[in-house]
Amino acid sequence: MIEAPPSLVQLGGAVPTSPADMILQASLVTKIVLGVLAVLSLASWAIMLAKWLQFRRVERAGRAFVREFGRAPMLDMSVELMRRTPSSPFTRVFSRAVNFFAEMKPGALRDRSGGSSPLSASQVEALRLVLDAETGEERDRLSRFVPSLATIGSVSPLIGLFGTVLGVIDAFIGVAVKGSGNLGAVAPGVAEALTATAAALAVAIPAVFGYNILANRLNRLESELDGFGTEIIAMMVREGRI
Repeated sequence: MIEAPPSLVQLGGAVPTSPADMILQASLVTKIVLGVLAVLSLASWAIMLAKWLQFRRVERAGRAFVREFGRAPMLDMSVELMRRTPSSPFTRVFSRAVNFFAEMKPGALRDRSGGSSPLSASQVEALRLVLDAETGEERDRLSRFVPSLATIGSVSPLIGLFGTVLGVIDAFIGVAVKGSGNLGAVAPGVAEALTATAAALAVAIPAVFGYNILANRLNRLESELDGFGTEIIAMMVREGRI
């Protein structure tokens, strides 16, 4: 009669032959860690998809408005263009500048003759600060949830390492209880523990990539908004309003 290998007897069950079997036969702690990582993975992919769609929409609308803005010969025509254009960070920055100018010089937007007195140096500096503040607000609005990707990318490996450490401890405790120290008795438990680390890396790597890509696009949009603010001031200078 052929006896079963000691390692299989010590394990008290079937040896997992695939990652799926390993997850199904994993301990409760490992399953909890994998569940947390699955939730973080779904959250990170949802954020990346939503922000990618948002940035693409903002960039398209912004480029269209800036292109038409550059063709407008007068500031008041640009105001009419803004009212016909769907809202975007660029239209909101322009609206903020127009509202500030209208508050400083009531009725000046309707005066095409240039008879109204231009803004003073302190008012121009205040306009620049207003545009910078609006640009910062638009960046904050666009960057919502983006930092969460960095958090997921940095926390996931720690969660996976935590699950791996607990799994290795549990594996060695099982070996000690069963009284076997051969490789066949230790390997399944260690392999199960390492699945937490592998899952954590699968969550963290896309999140870090997504964060860096979105952060670069966010910086580019902020630079475009800064440049657009300069164009607004240049148009006002050209018309003698500043």
